[in-house]
Amino acid sequence: MSKILVCDDSPAELANLRALLTAAGHHTVTASNGAEAVSKAAAEKPDLILMDIVMPDMDGYEACRRLQADPATKPIPVVFVSSKNQRADHMWAKMQGARLLISKPYTQNQIAEVLKAFG
Repeated sequence: MSKILVCDDSPAELANLRALLTAAGHHTVTASNGAEAVSKAAAEKPDLILMDIVMPDMDGYEACRRLQADPATKPIPVVFVSSKNQRADHMWAKMQGARLLISKPYTQNQIAEVLKAFG
């Protein structure tokens, strides 16, 4: 079982992803903004981070840059799960250090593929 940090400012999205991950046998930790995700990633050392991009206070891009800048959290793969889905968004996500961007609405199979690849 792997530990996965899920970060989204939408309680419904957090609940949905948490349910999918728990059903697949993973332990989840949640955060509702980028700053909380950076803090929890350092404390919890998850195996994978699923993070929204558009959030108040600190967006996912900034959180990803901070995670990449810290040697303790740099090895943790970040996968963005966002409504942003333009080609430029995918390129920018990779430039910030994310491994992948999955667009919302996502399917259970897309999450399963991410778990297989990174979890």
